[in-house]
Amino acid sequence: MSAFAPDRPDFYQGNPHAHFRRLRAEDPVHWYADGPFWCVTRHADVAEISRRPRTFSSAHGTQMNEIPRRLRGTALPAEDAPSIIRMDPPAHNRHRKLVIGAFSPRMVSALEPRVRALARESVASIRPGEPFDFVEKVAIPLPMLVIAELLGVPKSDYEDFRRWSDVMIEAGASGPRPETMATVAELFAYIVARANERRLEPREDVLSRLALAEIDGERLSDPELGIFGLTLLVAGNETTRNLIAGGMRALLEDRTQWEKLVADPSLVPNAVEEMLRFVTPIQNFARRVQHDTEIAGRPLRAGEYVVLFYGSANRDEAVFGADADRFDILRPDADRHLAFGFGEHLCLGASLARLEARVLFEELIARGPGFSLAGPVQRLASTLVNGVVAMPVLFEESA
Repeated sequence: MSAFAPDRPDFYQGNPHAHFRRLRAEDPVHWYADGPFWCVTRHADVAEISRRPRTFSSAHGTQMNEIPRRLRGTALPAEDAPSIIRMDPPAHNRHRKLVIGAFSPRMVSALEPRVRALARESVASIRPGEPFDFVEKVAIPLPMLVIAELLGVPKSDYEDFRRWSDVMIEAGASGPRPETMATVAELFAYIVARANERRLEPREDVLSRLALAEIDGERLSDPELGIFGLTLLVAGNETTRNLIAGGMRALLEDRTQWEKLVADPSLVPNAVEEMLRFVTPIQNFARRVQHDTEIAGRPLRAGEYVVLFYGSANRDEAVFGADADRFDILRPDADRHLAFGFGEHLCLGASLARLEARVLFEELIARGPGFSLAGPVQRLASTLVNGVVAMPVLFEESA
């Protein structure tokens, strides 16, 4: 077995789950000195930490690659921008309320006809007998177009929107680089300019809601608007893109699962929950310990960092059984996963991601059963995102 190195992208290209399985059994809150941080690998402990934001803070960095800089006191300026992901209560709650209405069950349900039209258009473009990149042709367009429409981005700006999104996802994978900052500035300027337009002429979109929102009697500042837009762009895009790609990969690598789904499309909602559990698009987030405490009998000191490994928690045998490493669309407890986080920072767009994935797989099934992998899958090298860069797929019409 290779060395345990959760802060290295190549670690996730191998078999990280063998390491996490051992840690869950032998050392569920493991001190990783090279980090340096505590690795939290069991479902119960990840959930407990997520329920205690005043003890385990998000305001001092949430990404693993930030931890060494944070401990040295050399965090990058972008890492201290006012993002909802890096807020604790009560500030987090106030900011969350600004947009939570846009992702309510009623609002998300109303989006289904549009989501289905986009999904159907994407699936209809697949040519029988010609291998295609499933990521580029199917997994990327739907979530990108949906979040663009929610933000009120016109079609003329979609090319820039895609470029910004890709750069942000790359930065999340490897950490920000100097060229990333130029892209952030470009995206900020775009969002702020569009928000100022919405203040003069509001529309029925999320950006209008943000532009006119007030916290304690004051509107969001330009940096706050920019960060909010960036967060929605990446979170609304990245998780769903990799859920769709990783879910299709799991189905096609185990043809019995694909055949079950094709035979009974009513299984799609539970299959999506199993995809979320098995794939876990966001692999981990970090929290800083605010005061001395303990988890699973381990004493944790103020100022130390813990990293919550959602991918490990989602394969915890204590929750999902002895076959937790197996992909099974019939799994009865699949929805107990922590793929969207837990507690205060439960993903705002969870219901939208579920809708997009459900509708897209319904449309793929309706196209026919003849999908198969047509070559090796290229995975994203990242410590944060369990992503697929390219996946050649072939579709053949049924007789």
